[in-house]
Amino acid sequence: MNPRNVLILPGWQGSGPGHWQSRWERAHGYTRVEQHDWLRPLRGDWIARLEDVLLACDEPAVLVAHSLGCLHVAAWASHSRNTHRVKAALLVAPPDVQRADVGALLPSWSPPALQPLPFAACVLVSSNDAFCAPERAAEFAAAWGAECINVGARGHLNADSALGDWPEAHERLLGLMRAAPASPFSKPF
Repeated sequence: MNPRNVLILPGWQGSGPGHWQSRWERAHGYTRVEQHDWLRPLRGDWIARLEDVLLACDEPAVLVAHSLGCLHVAAWASHSRNTHRVKAALLVAPPDVQRADVGALLPSWSPPALQPLPFAACVLVSSNDAFCAPERAAEFAAAWGAECINVGARGHLNADSALGDWPEAHERLLGLMRAAPASPFSKPF
């Protein structure tokens, strides 16, 4: 698989240079899906941007989402006619936007899309994530038809969690990529 087709989907405010997503991007040549506005994310804008990037891929992509990026994947999949362009998704630390404190920061993201994803997915959660209880994250995973793995008490699984290159999660991504069935795919017209 072409590493450029592994798409990094940061959450609210993007992922800084010390974030495992940024480290993977630099180390493996993965592609970050840039957004117009990282501070005031609008669901429709983010969905449209992901659709554009996926239509430009020359093979099925693998999505690597953190935080709001997880809800981004679910929202995109609930609207797109091009879900066959995704082979698998690693979804890390989804936030609970239906909580008052989180929802106030991200008003266009509630309610989250909670339908089965039409591609293989794995959700990684922390037992002490300040933005989502592990039970709620497990509900998201169940609704999305994704495997759910609790990685222990590691915060929001971001740069503040001191994960470095987070090799355990990268191995999980590689395993997901190997195990996912080949997606039917045709090049854009």
